[in-house]
Amino acid sequence: MKRWIAALLLCSSSIFAQSPAAQSPAVQSSTKDRWAAWEPFLGTWQGAGSGKPGQGSGEFTLERDLQAGILVRHNFAEYPATKDKPAYRHDDLMVIYPEGDKTRADYWDNEAHIIHYFAELSPDKLVFTSDPAQPGPRFRLSYVKAAADELKIVFEIAPPDSAGAFKTYIEATVRRKPRP
Repeated sequence: MKRWIAALLLCSSSIFAQSPAAQSPAVQSSTKDRWAAWEPFLGTWQGAGSGKPGQGSGEFTLERDLQAGILVRHNFAEYPATKDKPAYRHDDLMVIYPEGDKTRADYWDNEAHIIHYFAELSPDKLVFTSDPAQPGPRFRLSYVKAAADELKIVFEIAPPDSAGAFKTYIEATVRRKPRP
């Protein structure tokens, strides 16, 4: 019985030793470095744009969260009233996370949309493309560096029967707010 308890304690301690809280500072810092290449896109951004919903303005933040294990993007866009429709606000949330050797993102909004994305990052461009296994239209959200603190945003939609035929739905330009 004492051997069984000793073995159980040994296994338990090895499991807890692998938990992030018990890892050495060098191992924990590699988690923070995971998002270092994303730095040009992190921060709080404000801007205006146009597209199918109309002329609008908004803001988003893209920041590390859960001790730098993930990135979280909060976004809103406000559209003024027109002769055809009342003013409204669009809100959405995206959680970006590593999955194996890929980067994934899950998106939810106040219009009941849920989109599962794959993310691709290059020094001047960040592109989220919806999972082709997901039914319905395909979506692509691109952030392109236009200047040091300026991004061009393009949101595109492709019909289900022409998954690669993306057409622009919204275009916007945003500027990073100074960090405190």
